[in-house]
Amino acid sequence: MPVSLDRLLVIGISSRALFDLEVEEAIFRTQGLEAYRQHQLDNENEILKLGAGFALVRALLKLNALTPNQRLVEVVIMSRNSTETSMRIFNSIKHYDLDITRAVLSGGASLAPYLQAFNVSLFLSLHEDDVQAAVNSGVASALLYQKPANAFEELDQIRIAFDGDAVIFSDESERIYQTQGIEAFENHERENALKPLPEGPFARLLKALSFIQNSFKNVEGRPTVAPIRTALVTARSSPAHERVIRTLRAWDVTIDETFFMGGVAKSDVLAAFKPHMFFDDQAGHCERASPLVQTGRVPLRDGIGIGIAIDQKS
Repeated sequence: MPVSLDRLLVIGISSRALFDLEVEEAIFRTQGLEAYRQHQLDNENEILKLGAGFALVRALLKLNALTPNQRLVEVVIMSRNSTETSMRIFNSIKHYDLDITRAVLSGGASLAPYLQAFNVSLFLSLHEDDVQAAVNSGVASALLYQKPANAFEELDQIRIAFDGDAVIFSDESERIYQTQGIEAFENHERENALKPLPEGPFARLLKALSFIQNSFKNVEGRPTVAPIRTALVTARSSPAHERVIRTLRAWDVTIDETFFMGGVAKSDVLAAFKPHMFFDDQAGHCERASPLVQTGRVPLRDGIGIGIAIDQKS
């Protein structure tokens, strides 16, 4: 009987996001496919260094050890490599003892058609076209920044931080701010405080993480262990806070830590929280955070534009 991935948190990650393949990427861009192919064959047994998404993937895979009778997380390598040039990737996976057994090797073709085939909940890559195609196909995706110096610090918990508008929630309210200004935005949020915000591209991922968190609670509802800790770090503040709180309540989702920043830079709060990954749609927030914490930028779908970044929403 075929194995189903429907009840698992499935992470799709490119080989370049899992491992440091920047030298190889430069060879491909400057010398071409044949030079890249020969380099990978010549260095097939040379173990790759860790990439921008490695720490998060390793942490998530450790969840499976906590529930030996129920697998929670599956990781699928999503690579434009050919079968011939992929051995170095598999050798590195084995070297780091990563429980990854599935892969898509598209031989240069787009990866987007295969994301839903593997029920991917989150796709991570350093290739902007692949991330944009994934977003356009409806899959939560992020373009990773290069890893900061502390990227592989061992933490007791899996820590993930999210922006709110256009990430967890839709960009509906953000568009009002951009097109009509702060007063119209605040009035809109007051008037709709009892109406849950529409889901954004990362709502499904947040709900899946919340489900996993709840599975570690005992019969009294108290956590026996806390393997995951989440944070919402949003530019919103009062009076726009109420709709956020009520939306999460309506979704039956608990976020462990929430920061209504009101225009204050997010980077210091993120450095204190120490997430394995921070997801935000605004390039400005990402660029300030990325030297301190591993960061992924969440693009909007093609055809959706909202202008300048919201750094001063209050």
